[in-house]
Amino acid sequence: MSGASNKITDDELNALILRLGTLLPQLNHGRHGRVASSSTTKILKETCSYIRRLQKEVDDLSERLSQCLDSMDIASSDAEFLTNLLQQ
Repeated sequence: MSGASNKITDDELNALILRLGTLLPQLNHGRHGRVASSSTTKILKETCSYIRRLQKEVDDLSERLSQCLDSMDIASSDAEFLTNLLQQ
């Protein structure tokens, strides 16, 4: 298989970016969930920002969970099970 067959066309890239924009809750969505004339740059910036916010939320929740597990009186095997379960 040649490398050229793996290239994405401009139309495919634009379609993917517009689909990505529909997944972002902070963009103004028009009728039927479509992105209301957002630029590619805006969609990509908003995507990066959204990913950073989600990562911060995950970090905060992980810290809270760790504090809760530390304060609970549970067997170490149960704590290990919960930790492994939540890391999946």
